[in-house]
Amino acid sequence: MTLKHSFRHLSCCLLLAGLLFLPGHALADSLDLSKALVIGNGPKTVIEFTDPDCPYCRKAAAYFVKRRDVTSYIFFTPLAKHPQAKRKAQYILSHSNQAKAYHEVMSGRYDHVVVEKLPVTTKGIKRLEQQRAIARTAKIEATPTFMLFGRIVEGFDLERLQQLLGK
Repeated sequence: MTLKHSFRHLSCCLLLAGLLFLPGHALADSLDLSKALVIGNGPKTVIEFTDPDCPYCRKAAAYFVKRRDVTSYIFFTPLAKHPQAKRKAQYILSHSNQAKAYHEVMSGRYDHVVVEKLPVTTKGIKRLEQQRAIARTAKIEATPTFMLFGRIVEGFDLERLQQLLGK
């Protein structure tokens, strides 16, 4: 292999790596994480877009609660097909102990209550709208969607998440 051919090969590899890895980093870096619900305090950062009534999002929540090495930044993106999810997200973001409310909602504890009776605040309503705007700007359309280590993982792909985070 000639030096010129080696340089071309290296250039192509670097370009491909940039296309594969930089968009996720650039996208994650542009998110206002101060608007997210923060769960955990581990050294590994996971940004998650979730729906409180999505069964795969709930599986993800159950998985991440066991991970002491992760800090999750959660943005709620309630889907239209889950009509109670918006109120549940507002409730979580209105609660004085948001982490507790998050775990209770994601465990299914509030699935059989009249969601209109869940207390919400103006602050919680506004924060959900801010989170949804962030999701729209990031072009997030599916839940759950994860951003970690410059990669985007759509759906609860346990094998892929473990591959990226370690077991």
